Amino acid sequence: MSDAVIGAPARYWHRLEDGRIQCDLCPRFCRLRDGQRGMCFVRSREGGRLMLNTYGRSSGFCVDPIEKKPLNHFLPGTPVLSFGTAGCNLACKFCQNWDISKSRRMDTLMQEASPQAIAKTAKRLGCRSVAYTYNDPVVFHEYAVDTAQACREEGIKSVAVTAGYVCPEPRAEFFRWMDAANVDLKAFSERFYHTLTGSHLQPVLETLVYLKEETKVWVEITTLLIPGENDSDRELEEMTAWVASNLGVDVPMHFTAFHPAWKMMDIPPTPPSTLRRAREIALRNGIRFAYTGNVLDEVGGSTYCPSCGEKVIGRAGYDMTGWGLAPDGGCRNCGILVPGVFEETPGDWGPRRLPLHQMDL
Repeated sequence: MSDAVIGAPARYWHRLEDGRIQCDLCPRFCRLRDGQRGMCFVRSREGGRLMLNTYGRSSGFCVDPIEKKPLNHFLPGTPVLSFGTAGCNLACKFCQNWDISKSRRMDTLMQEASPQAIAKTAKRLGCRSVAYTYNDPVVFHEYAVDTAQACREEGIKSVAVTAGYVCPEPRAEFFRWMDAANVDLKAFSERFYHTLTGSHLQPVLETLVYLKEETKVWVEITTLLIPGENDSDRELEEMTAWVASNLGVDVPMHFTAFHPAWKMMDIPPTPPSTLRRAREIALRNGIRFAYTGNVLDEVGGSTYCPSCGEKVIGRAGYDMTGWGLAPDGGCRNCGILVPGVFEETPGDWGPRRLPLHQMDL
């Protein structure tokens, strides 16, 4: 058994004149009376204060390839210790991890681990980073921040896999401790965000701009393309043009395939041709690194030099098939630096997935 603390006081809330307290973590601003939970389900009012009920408890730990987050320009080939808790502050009808993020049962959280135990386990297993994923780490803010601090003390980097739906003050604290982030830009229309996620687009765009302008966090973007919902040429043109103009052409974009899930079982899977079309639109709008995901597509999954076009990182799924970067991160063919966080040699973790049990922590 680990030395985890189960549950902890939450930050970012204030009292209202009518006796309720308001959670200020995300733009939902849930207003709670005693015993009530926020929309995320894991933050509740208890005894006049806000509590995070999932602190120290996880829905599972697993060592994954970093490319699965997905991050293609951050320590390629290395293993990452991934974990999440339960609950979410979005209500995506298409959630691909619905059994975790939509959970309303605390028995989903079967494993316990303190931030220090997670950091030490990652180091012992040779992981270069820890990923806060499966459900959105925004909702377990305090647990994620404390874990990231413990990881930094051990020389382990931290990776956030998030929808970016968070208020400015907690956002600043959260990303102060992150080294990389994959932000889920779910679509580029308010209609989509409102009807299919129960949230709004603008706060997500503000998070992306904040990350690029105010932090040193390495950022990549993922969009799950859902047939008939967010995959039109017009929307993809607007999205990729916005990214190029507001974030820069070096931010990698991942277009991944939807599979029927949760409350959208009647929608067919995304055809590979849609992913390739999205990638082509992104490249045409100036995005220098555009990828396809959730399909086996070596062309769409590989990294190419933006200057000479040489393949600098070959990938087939999570298998690395080639490495053409010099020790300084430059293309071996022409010398142009490829943006990202690279080491002299890539990792060799490959596509392995190693689930961890309580005794492993």
